[in-house]
Amino acid sequence: MILEPTTPTSPADKAMQLEWHYGAHNYHPVPVVLSRGEGVFVWDVEEKRYFDFLSAYSAVSQGHCHPRIINAMIRQAQQLTLTSRAFYNDKTGICEKYLCDYFGYDKVLLMNSGAEGGETALKLTRKWAYKVKGIPQNQAKTVYAAGNFWGRTLAAISSSTDPSSTNDFGPLLPGYIIIPYNDLNALEDTFKREPNIAGFMIEPIQGEAGVVVPDEGYLRGVRELCTKYNILFIADEVQTGIGRTGKRIACDHENVKPDLLVLGKALSGGTMPVSAVLTSDEVMLTIKPGEHGSTYGGNPLACAVTMEALQVVEDEKLAENATAMGEIFRARMTTLSQKTDLVKSVRGKGLLNAIVIAERPDLGEETAWEICLKLKDNGLLTKPTHGDKIRFAPPLVINEDQMHEACDIIEKTMLAF
Repeated sequence: MILEPTTPTSPADKAMQLEWHYGAHNYHPVPVVLSRGEGVFVWDVEEKRYFDFLSAYSAVSQGHCHPRIINAMIRQAQQLTLTSRAFYNDKTGICEKYLCDYFGYDKVLLMNSGAEGGETALKLTRKWAYKVKGIPQNQAKTVYAAGNFWGRTLAAISSSTDPSSTNDFGPLLPGYIIIPYNDLNALEDTFKREPNIAGFMIEPIQGEAGVVVPDEGYLRGVRELCTKYNILFIADEVQTGIGRTGKRIACDHENVKPDLLVLGKALSGGTMPVSAVLTSDEVMLTIKPGEHGSTYGGNPLACAVTMEALQVVEDEKLAENATAMGEIFRARMTTLSQKTDLVKSVRGKGLLNAIVIAERPDLGEETAWEICLKLKDNGLLTKPTHGDKIRFAPPLVINEDQMHEACDIIEKTMLAF
């Protein structure tokens, strides 16, 4: 239950009260009001410093206000921000080539939010199904893994198994099949049994579900089955992509290439919404003028920021740093699990990690939430997901000293809880 903030007595209280009175109540934020950020740190309106261990759900992978990305944004903002795609501009084509070369695809379609990226991938998959695969009109089906999360649009929630996403929003979209995650037998049984399947969309690691990492070989098996049955493999790497898990994209851990790659979040270094779907000519060229688009998609400002954000990941070797810092974090948390029964398990890859919390009898389902409030008091910000799991995903620029300091905060908080 979300309680109304008390009468404002401080700048923080006033800010929270304004949101309560004038904004929709569709979020349940940790009660802290942030006013600036730099690197792995954020400061509240009273100038208290915190480690940011959520990174805006991995959007701020390059660190808050990275000077190179901000400078690229300022330069472009002073020159040209938006033309719409009614006209050409001098940045979009350069950015499209950069993205295709960077990720190894023929074509890219630029949008804004991650959810739009998922929608774009779904539309491309259906179009390919009718134009190339030969599925009868309006009969195309797409398969999703239980526990997925790729947004809050009707198309996205139609694939959800979370009641909080779907309750009172029906009717949901048709043509969706949901199967267990990390289950190749279920996937092949579905491919054999169900006619007219166009695509299978998964997160290589499920983020919102609590950083669920599949068995080794799962992604490779998905690639083989999709190839065998002529079904498009769609990888939702909005959260796992761009260095977060220790590779350029998470699919690289098993050396598999999805037919459609969906990216977002860190694509702009957390400065503005940018998303992209990369795929082959065969898939992308099924879309004709007027059949899909966005006023802001591929705008010059977004393009300038995207290229600089990706170059920062390469130049600063952030994927490699994610691997090294992730190993330190999981080792520290595993050691912590031997000191307290509160930590049931530790899981993750690179700098996308989670711990599963044992509920305390007096707090029940609120245990993880209360731990996050104590972490905030001790100078580290994160948030629970699905009740008993706490996600830890700091900016990829974190160094070893900072990681140990943050782990000290987590350990201190857990042992005192």
